[in-house]
Amino acid sequence: GDASSILGKRWKDTADTVIIGGGCVGVSLAYHLAKGGMKDVVLLEKSELTAGSTWHAAGLTTYYHPGINLKKVHYDSIKLYETLEAETGQAIGFHQPGSVRIASSAARVDEMKYQMTRTHWHVTQQYLIGPEKVQELFPLLNMDKVLAGLYTPGDGHIDPYSLTMALAAGARMYGAQIYNPAPVTSLKPTADGKWDVQTPHGTILANRIVNTAGFWAREVGKMIGFEHPTIPVHHQYVVTATVPEVKALKKELAVIRDLEGSYYLRQERDGLLFGPYEKMEKMVLQDSWVRDGVPPGFGKELFESDLDRIMEHVEMAMEMVPVLKKADIINVVSGPITYTPDLLPMVGPHQGVRNYWTAIGFGYGIIHAGGIGKFLSDWIRNGEPPYDLIECDPNRYGKWTDVPFICAKARESYGFNNVVGYPKEERFAGRPTSRTSGVYELLKDKASMGFHAGWEQPHWFYKPGDDMGYKPSFRRTNWFGPVGRECQLVMEKVGVIDLTPFGKFIVKGKDSHKLLDRLFANSMPKVGQTNISHMLTPTGRVYAEVTITQLTPGEFLLITGSGSELHDLRWIETEAADGGYDVNISNVTEDVGVLGIAGPNSRKVLQKLTDEDLSEAGFKFLHCKSIKLAGIPVRAIRISYTGELGWELYMDQKNMAAVYQAMMEAGKDEGIDNFGTYAMSSLRLEKGFRGWGAEPADFIGKAALQEIKAKGLKRKLSYITVDTDDIDPEGNETVWHNGKVSNKETSH
Repeated sequence: GDASSILGKRWKDTADTVIIGGGCVGVSLAYHLAKGGMKDVVLLEKSELTAGSTWHAAGLTTYYHPGINLKKVHYDSIKLYETLEAETGQAIGFHQPGSVRIASSAARVDEMKYQMTRTHWHVTQQYLIGPEKVQELFPLLNMDKVLAGLYTPGDGHIDPYSLTMALAAGARMYGAQIYNPAPVTSLKPTADGKWDVQTPHGTILANRIVNTAGFWAREVGKMIGFEHPTIPVHHQYVVTATVPEVKALKKELAVIRDLEGSYYLRQERDGLLFGPYEKMEKMVLQDSWVRDGVPPGFGKELFESDLDRIMEHVEMAMEMVPVLKKADIINVVSGPITYTPDLLPMVGPHQGVRNYWTAIGFGYGIIHAGGIGKFLSDWIRNGEPPYDLIECDPNRYGKWTDVPFICAKARESYGFNNVVGYPKEERFAGRPTSRTSGVYELLKDKASMGFHAGWEQPHWFYKPGDDMGYKPSFRRTNWFGPVGRECQLVMEKVGVIDLTPFGKFIVKGKDSHKLLDRLFANSMPKVGQTNISHMLTPTGRVYAEVTITQLTPGEFLLITGSGSELHDLRWIETEAADGGYDVNISNVTEDVGVLGIAGPNSRKVLQKLTDEDLSEAGFKFLHCKSIKLAGIPVRAIRISYTGELGWELYMDQKNMAAVYQAMMEAGKDEGIDNFGTYAMSSLRLEKGFRGWGAEPADFIGKAALQEIKAKGLKRKLSYITVDTDDIDPEGNETVWHNGKVSNKETSH
């Protein structure tokens, strides 16, 4: 009764899904779930809808994203916003004058050409345009420095408050309940995987909960033991009074993004609005909220503005758009927006607990809201994601993501917002983390290191005379020759590689074989043997590729890629819990170090260090043995992703350096040396190495796979060779055939 009088509606004590947070992302999810047919959807908002970051956002919308998967999110958002007003009867203030990313350097022109190679297989229109077209779209520009532009029709801006209210109206129209003010005070898991969601009005028993709480996401996560790596940053934008030259225009100006000036600028009524991203040394983090929590009652407040901090960008904007020099500033908005270490949101189910989902860490929540609401709704209702969005998986972070790392990376990500987006990009703030392998100290000064799920791993190694260091380019750069040298090493002699970042799990117990039979579309290997297996979704699509070894009867070692560690572990744990399997699953990723040795001389080198018979007959391909190398216990698997003769050696981290040094000493006469992941990837692709096993029992996705097979395959993986002098494909470039787009290229 009390709840009904306060909230103005009847309180529900059960729900299928409870969404925590009423910004544009949370309300979009409620709208999509309810529209998709879910009956019991409840959204809880602690104060009022849009409080937090939504209400003060600049509201930019764009089809453009440098990544191929988030383009789909942007596309779905804009297509929803185009029809939402007609569907709900709520005005949303959506403007679509298009946008232009301005290139004023040769590197920017290269970046735009690179992005154009990756766009034609996507439904979004995107054009590389010359200065004349740029000026036509934004006639108030100073064209002195403009070399080209990347033009995206249909881009624009929207009123964030009106958008959220329209989504809320739609959610209610389809049956969702929105309660506010209804702060969540406690989250308690039940034995059967559900949640007791406690509020001052009562408790709701939910089948699942979704954290969409914006910069309160850490507080919600802490209720169940998580320290989500999100942090608020101060973002400012400036609004001018009426500008006569703007008022005189016949049509709305395109949104521009001056990449060298690091700001966006758009028309706001008869004036202009522009927002800069200042350099990392000048930007401001609200790190006190990470340490001490968000101040109680903070909701629709702003920070004190600081024009001095952004004056460098204001001056660049005045040079590019001269009418700004005479414009009067009527408002400076400085508000909190949430960043993750890599600037991408955390979207999906979280590993470690059952039925806890997140949609948090949105630096660009307005353009993501519609598409992410659809993506998550499809996943929740159908049991699998509609497409791959692993770069936004919440489980890409782990315990290594501490507060100093979060702060360092958020500064870097904000300050690097508009830097040139090169292929194979590396960013160095906050590194190394606690995740360093047992040979890191031996290798760190000899190699160009890459960052993989918190780990440092050599990409390629230096030799005297090499052009050292990280030097990104859209053309062949300093690593091209050395990587070729490493490929030759592995093909002709013998090389050693640090593979420690692999995700590594032990699955054992009474039902271990039964669980893995259910999870994988392959028969389980016999004791002492290994195979490569795939976890499929219910519709028969590949969710993960995993190397499986049966170590002892009922004890299995599972190996997955570094970026998939907790992503894959969550899937395994969920099936084990939901199916009631009697198993023990342990993550040994940080305990076990891995060295790979590959090449025609690899057997000779290892044989010097062990009494074990490593001959072809004594140690067959895809077999595993516990051996001693130089007296140190090692689990050896005969496998090689380079396609050459090779082994992977699994050992205690503390023994890695000793094993590595013993191999390097033993292999001097065989020409042993180091190689990195760039060479491994190149060799793998050239060999076209794949492994498939016999078809097992009733695994997840089997029926769907049989149906796909019966209907006939529509796509095929093929290998192509590209003749080029200086520019190589990097992945996801468009493949043209007879003047038409035939498909996309996946990796190089």
